[in-house]
Amino acid sequence: MSVLVYLHTKCSTCQKALQFLDKANISYTAIDIVKSPPSLEELNKMLSYYKGDTKKLFNSSGRLYKELQLSQKLPYMSQNEALSLLHAQGMLVKRPFLLGDDIGLVGFREEHWQPVFLS
Repeated sequence: MSVLVYLHTKCSTCQKALQFLDKANISYTAIDIVKSPPSLEELNKMLSYYKGDTKKLFNSSGRLYKELQLSQKLPYMSQNEALSLLHAQGMLVKRPFLLGDDIGLVGFREEHWQPVFLS
């Protein structure tokens, strides 16, 4: 199994996720989410794992999210507008952002990743 992991290099949670993948012997390609945000196709694929809830893909605790006042604007945005914004601004994407053939995970909580990779 091999997965793509979009991450911010200075993010400690992302580093924990990579350590988890290393321990589980999962092959991955790490991609800097700032330099190369997920494509619209990848964002749509991830959205399918989260039942169309675009808010789940946003890094709602991030500085840019707050500066843009997205907590107030997001409810009025179309899905296409929200995904285009995520694609344009990698820092808005919740990270790590992991995609595999049949896997889509945002954020890292070991208790959520264990059943996916260690079962």
